This record gives sequence, C-alpha cells and structure tokens, in this order.
Amino acid sequence: MAVSGIEIFKQLPKTNCKDCGFATCLAFAMSLAQGKTELSLCPHVSDEATESLSAASEPPIRTVTVGAGDAAAKAGGETVAFRHEKTFVSPTPIAILVTDAMDDDEVGARLAKMDDLQYDRVGLTLAADLVAVKETGGDPAAFAALAARVSEAGYGVILMSSDEACLSAALDGCAAAKPLIYAADADNVDAVGALAQTYACPVVARGSGLEEVAAVTEKLGAMDLKDIVIDSGANNLGAALADQVRIRRGALSGAAKPLGFPTIALPFEMTDDPMQEAVIASALIAKYAGIVVLSDFDGATLFPLLLERLSIFTDPQRPMATDEGIYEVGGPGEESPVIITANFSLSYFIVSGEIESSRVPSYLLVKDTEGLSVMTAWAAGKFVPDEIGPFVKKCGIEEKVSHRKLVIPGYAAQIAGELEDELPDWEIVVGPREASQLPAFLRSFEA
Repeated sequence: MAVSGIEIFKQLPKTNCKDCGFATCLAFAMSLAQGKTELSLCPHVSDEATESLSAASEPPIRTVTVGAGDAAAKAGGETVAFRHEKTFVSPTPIAILVTDAMDDDEVGARLAKMDDLQYDRVGLTLAADLVAVKETGGDPAAFAALAARVSEAGYGVILMSSDEACLSAALDGCAAAKPLIYAADADNVDAVGALAQTYACPVVARGSGLEEVAAVTEKLGAMDLKDIVIDSGANNLGAALADQVRIRRGALSGAAKPLGFPTIALPFEMTDDPMQEAVIASALIAKYAGIVVLSDFDGATLFPLLLERLSIFTDPQRPMATDEGIYEVGGPGEESPVIITANFSLSYFIVSGEIESSRVPSYLLVKDTEGLSVMTAWAAGKFVPDEIGPFVKKCGIEEKVSHRKLVIPGYAAQIAGELEDELPDWEIVVGPREASQLPAFLRSFEA
C-alpha cells in the first residue's frame, strides 16, 4: 500500500463510532491499509481525506460487486500473489448456467439447486453464488423474461449475450439487481459500455489475448467505467491458467494497470464432460479466477469446489472464529446443561454436533478466544478464569436457567478451582476431554 495504517488513521475522524463495522478507527485504518476493507465504509470521513486516501487505499486489483443486497457477490480486491503472504480477499463466486433455450422445468431445476445445495461447515453456510443467464436465440423478450425470472428469485445475475438489443431488454427489467454485463469486446465496446453507463452495472471486458483485453479495459475506463471484469478469451485450461497468472502478476507489480481487475472464467466452454469441468474449475479457483461459471453442478461436483474455496480464502493469519454468545442446541429449557467452549469454529462445530447427537437440549456458551482452540487459548491467557467469569455473568445465561452448574472442557480442568472463585454461585463441572464423549456425559448429567 502507498500509505500505512497510521497515516490513514490520522486522516480519519477518530470518533470510534463503529459505523464502519470496526471497533475503533485505528482497527479500520489498519484493515484499510492491508486492503481488507474499503474507505467508503466510513460515513464520516471528510471529502479532503477521501480524495487523498481513495487512490492510495485501493487494492491493485479492483473489488467488483455483482448483484445487490443479499444476492451480492464480490470478486477482486486482491493484494498478494500467494495466500501465505497475507490472505486472499474475495472467495471466488461460483455461477450456474441457464439459457433461453431451456424449458421452464429445466430452468426451475437449476435454480432449485442454488437453494438445495447449501452446506453447513464449521458454522458457515457454503453455497453457489450467481446465475449466468445466456442468450442463444436472439430474442430480446425471451432473454429479458429469463433474466427477470432469475433476478426476481433473488439471485445475482450475469447477463451473457453478444446481442446489444438483448442486453438492453434484460437490463430494462433487472438493472436494480446490478447484474454483470457480459461482454464488451473490441467490436462493441462503445455500445456495451454505454449500457453499463446507463444502467450503472459492472461489465466484462473480453478479448482474444491480454493485449486486446487491456485495450478494451482502457476504452471502458475512458468512459469513466471502473467496475470491470476481465475475460482473456482462453478456451483451454493451460491457456486459462497462464492468463490468470499473467493478469495477477501484472496487476500486482503495477506493470499492467489495465489488467487490474478481477477475472471471469468459463470452464463450460472448455469441455463437455461435467467431471472435467469441475476439475478445470478447481484449478482456476486456486489460481486465480475471480468468478467461475459452470454449465451445471450437483452435490458431488459443487461441494468439493466449495470446500476448496473455503480453504484457499480462509485468512492464514486469523483462525476461523464463531461469534461470542449463547447458542441454544435442541431447544433447551431452564433445567438444561450449560457448557462452555472456545470460539474456534471447528471447536464450536464439533461440540455443537455432539450435543445434537446426544439429544440432550443444552446451552452452549461460546467465549471469544480470538479463534483459538481451548488448550491454545488457555496457554495464551484467553480461556482463563478471569476472562470466563465476567463473560458468564454478563452473557445472560443466569436468566435462562434455574441451576448454577457450568460444564468446562476436560482439557481445561486445571482452571476449575480458580473459576469457582470467580463464579462463587456456580458449581464448576469438569466435562470429558474429547467431544466424542459428550453424548454419554450429557445423558448422565443432572442439573
């Protein structure tokens, strides 16, 4: 970044109002300096500060949002070539394809997959993100009707057509959903760019090779269009990977500023084999596709891609964490057990799962340990009596239960005595060391 977090902080209002979503202005400034957030999130920054910081705070690869509201998906915003250097920022949106040549049942079946193929993993919901609507028949009315159907169903939309009349008709009906317009090329850049201007939507710059793409992005930029996505035109995995790497390196180094945008990859144009398509998508998600469009998917192809994406875009410097608070498992009542654990997402996921399998309704208290597991958090002084005691008193659990028994993890048995001093009204019960032993423990537990 051109400026440090401290230099950014000096130009912020320093009110710690939390309107940006961060606890303090300093935390917001540090995140902005690392390219993990946007200056626009601060509603109180002065015009002078905005002007001086905007260019400096922008990541070398622009963040582009496709869709609006809950359907919005982001691509770009990347600042490094390798995940271990810092982190990758925007998990690659995955899109499913529908066309105006499909009948209503086929379209409905594919849209149903967007809702049905969702997975809970370590406290997160994993799912596909966008629907690519492709025109094949040159009928503006049919294309617009399909786009409206997808948009009204609440999905982010990619409008894919080489026919300007079809794009215009579709945008008339769904521009408020901020679809991605695919695509502007050397032949139609003026017309498609004008549509992107009129409807204030992001647009794809497509070309046969990076030089042609760069020329298109420069023309779009001259039209004051900034929300651009790149399609290099590669039609096989080898060429696509080479282009993705060249785009990322050129943008990060500053040597190719016209390529400083997220990319879109179309594995469905590279093969007719669904399994091979999934393999191609997996390679491109890893390096470095901003958006991936699949012809179709099922659980066997989508779930591995979602897990891959989760792994790649998890910040290696920050453990996955669950929000601190009280979690009700199985509809607990006033006599139900109260169990406490750390907020490492995997700990929460495993412990809550074992509680569910026990069929003993329970309250699970999740203590903020900055994403550390129980033993690591104890060693770091974050899962210790003088941290746990105030949390239990303030979290509201005392109003929910009639008893005063708190079950702590067996691995934290050494804190039981001191914790009873912190919570004199509570009996501290040492639970099992392994989460797999929780069901048997809970079935014999008496509040």
